[in-house]
Amino acid sequence: MPYLPPQRRSHDEVTRWVREVVLKDCHTLVALRGTRPVGYAAVDGDLLDHLYLRPDVLRQGLGTLLLTGAKHLSPAGLSLHVFQQNTGAQAFYRHHGFAVVGCGDGSGNMEGLPEMTLRWDPGARD
Repeated sequence: MPYLPPQRRSHDEVTRWVREVVLKDCHTLVALRGTRPVGYAAVDGDLLDHLYLRPDVLRQGLGTLLLTGAKHLSPAGLSLHVFQQNTGAQAFYRHHGFAVVGCGDGSGNMEGLPEMTLRWDPGARD
């Protein structure tokens, strides 16, 4: 995502945050190629807090598998936030039944970038 500002956290800080926050507070699904992690999804209640894939494995169905698993973890519905500039992610989520329910100016995220909130409700187009 070339529009992201420079990373303000070191690799060690991010690793510690994933280990001590994400893995403890979220249901986390990991996509593997052999034994190599290539992506993950983290669900906190009805919030899809993270869904990331390595760029070299995009458009191979792994995002769909992770998202399907996330929906199973939150069968009553799922919300997420996406940067307004991330049009590829928006198209992916809309394709999977998510709809825009709100927009923000970036004041609520570390990157300071405008974002959108999307929601999937069961029974909606999937």
